[in-house]
Amino acid sequence: MNEKMTKEELLKKAMKPNEDAMKLHPFYRGKIEVNPKACVRSFDDFAIWYTPGVAAPCKEIAKDKELVFKHTNKWNAVAVVSDGTRVLGLGNIGPEAGLPVMEGKAMLFKYLGGVDAYPLCLDTRDPDDIIKTVKLLKPSFGGINLEDIEKPKCFYILDTLRADPEMDIPVWHDDQQGTATIVVAGAINALKLAGKKIKEASIAMVGAGAANIAISRVLIAAGATKGNIIMVDSQGILNAQRKDLEKDKKNNPLKWDMAVNSNKEQRSGSIKDALKGADICLAASKPGPGTIIPDQVRGMADKAIVFATANPVPEIWPWEAKEAGAYIVATGRSDFPNQINNSLGFPGIFRGTLDVMAKTITDEMCIAAALELAQTAEDNGIHEEYVVPTMDEWEVFPREAVAVGLKAIEQGIARRKASRQTLMEEAMEIIKKSRGQTQLLMDEGYIPEAPE
Repeated sequence: MNEKMTKEELLKKAMKPNEDAMKLHPFYRGKIEVNPKACVRSFDDFAIWYTPGVAAPCKEIAKDKELVFKHTNKWNAVAVVSDGTRVLGLGNIGPEAGLPVMEGKAMLFKYLGGVDAYPLCLDTRDPDDIIKTVKLLKPSFGGINLEDIEKPKCFYILDTLRADPEMDIPVWHDDQQGTATIVVAGAINALKLAGKKIKEASIAMVGAGAANIAISRVLIAAGATKGNIIMVDSQGILNAQRKDLEKDKKNNPLKWDMAVNSNKEQRSGSIKDALKGADICLAASKPGPGTIIPDQVRGMADKAIVFATANPVPEIWPWEAKEAGAYIVATGRSDFPNQINNSLGFPGIFRGTLDVMAKTITDEMCIAAALELAQTAEDNGIHEEYVVPTMDEWEVFPREAVAVGLKAIEQGIARRKASRQTLMEEAMEIIKKSRGQTQLLMDEGYIPEAPE
């Protein structure tokens, strides 16, 4: 962050992406489109790609459904499925209003990971309808990315689909496993810079939604002590004395588990009480500013770490947290240092998952991705304003893909086995091709230059 900029200039800079989005979205009328990937040397080639030639691979697949991965793009296709009930920090704005986000997600999938992703916004709020729709879509896709679905039904949808033996392709909720992967990677390096061990760290979590529940699970699997975690929701700190949580434990068992089994002191109170003495604050809550205030940060431990990841506006502005004494500050935005954003995770994680045709995405695969993200940043030289790689460091995505693919092979959930070198070469080729295609279309004017 440029400390010479005034607060007014920083705020103006923070609002600039919104202004540009309102100009460029209608200019391009969408962010993705479908292009052929097979050659068309003459119109005779359509006899191969369509009738009569296409009948031959169809008959082969009818004999063995697994051959669909060989003859079609299923191996590289992901559906981005949302009902628009929890879009960014905007809430329940509906499937149409959520479509720009899902298109953006698909764009990042393609450019960063070489994955062909298709935004599918569903006109239903019924979780069973969403489950049924995803199951009906299974033949066409190699993976399903659930996105921006409100809690607690997001847990029910994910758990039901992942437990279904007929769902033999990976289904994941990016707001859960994806967010957890990046936060854990950042936390590993931030704590390392602060000279603190993850096992001993006192962790305050502001927000008890899908993201923070998943983050806590992956954090614990990565070495954090569950009793050292204090989680806060809109009603205060989670603890076993919260009658509202006990009453709702059947609908939200994961939240009740955190109330009973984390927070070893069974502390009660507000955000300020949760942050008191904390080494790290992981916020995935209501967009700010003002969700977290500077006085609360002042009560944290020495060399405090603050991850304020709400979008589009973080729970506290980075400069406010720094002025209050925070050592390291991260947000979910690309216009501030230390972007803790899913865009560092899902393109590489799905690249690795698809390359070995894995049947699911496990927490262990996410931890492998988090460790590789952390190691990539460390290899490049971590410091207070660089705890995770940035999106323009493209090598992170094939590295992440390889770590994920090898873990899937190790766990016995991959349809395909390959060496580290083979997976790296393939991932690099696919991702380079995707970036190169975009640049070529820009150079040739097929993607028109954005207006000033």
